[in-house]
Amino acid sequence: MSDFDPARRRLLTAGLVGASSLAVSGCDAFDMLSDRDNAVRNFIEGANGLTYRAQRILLGRDALAKEFTRADILQPQRPNGVTNPSDADYKALAAEDFKAYRLEVSGMVGARLSLSLDDLQAMPSRSQITRHDCVEGWSCIAEWSGVALSAVLERAKPAQSARFVVFNCFDTIERGLSGNIKYYESIDMMDAYHPQTILAYGLNRKVLPVSNGAPLRLRVERQLGYKMAKYVRSIELVDRLTPFGLGKGGYWEDRGYDWYAGI
Repeated sequence: MSDFDPARRRLLTAGLVGASSLAVSGCDAFDMLSDRDNAVRNFIEGANGLTYRAQRILLGRDALAKEFTRADILQPQRPNGVTNPSDADYKALAAEDFKAYRLEVSGMVGARLSLSLDDLQAMPSRSQITRHDCVEGWSCIAEWSGVALSAVLERAKPAQSARFVVFNCFDTIERGLSGNIKYYESIDMMDAYHPQTILAYGLNRKVLPVSNGAPLRLRVERQLGYKMAKYVRSIELVDRLTPFGLGKGGYWEDRGYDWYAGI
């Protein structure tokens, strides 16, 4: 267990960077952030970069998010976002208990991977009891079990120039005239190799439910909940984020949220 206190870290960060973290709220007040040429958006994005650098200095590479005991689990893990994807390919997999599921790992790797749930569960596992902090203001403590993302990446042999890990998901989060938009997220290689960053297939000592992201979801415990992509379909290692979505590194980031949502 770690004595690291996220509340204390937030206070320290606020003292260093002040209003630079405002965009993480995702409030309606920031609707103008959808305008990619908006001067306020450009200013906040620059401040977000300062927040990211300050948080990295404060946290360091190995600092752990606080872990709890099973006695601290007081309620089921609250679902967030999409809770039952209607996408045909996902529903077909779910109907067969994800027996045909494969996690594809590609991009800047020496070895492309296609891993079944059995493959992932045969790898060394990790369980951690942590608090999920949502950008909407609620939190929930739960026990997550899965495989360390670092173990998967080691098999894939990332290229030296790989800087980010992108998570492509099954769930369509927005439907429009120009096509459906599926959820995606990304983290840097430092968070990818952090010991608490796992691909979770278990929740509170049971199989991960559909409502919480089955068959596989990301847990990156030092960041807010929207970073923890559910319904993970594939992983891609890249050196830049511009080819994905609107180029900001995630569905919500494309709509004004911070890319680095550290807590």
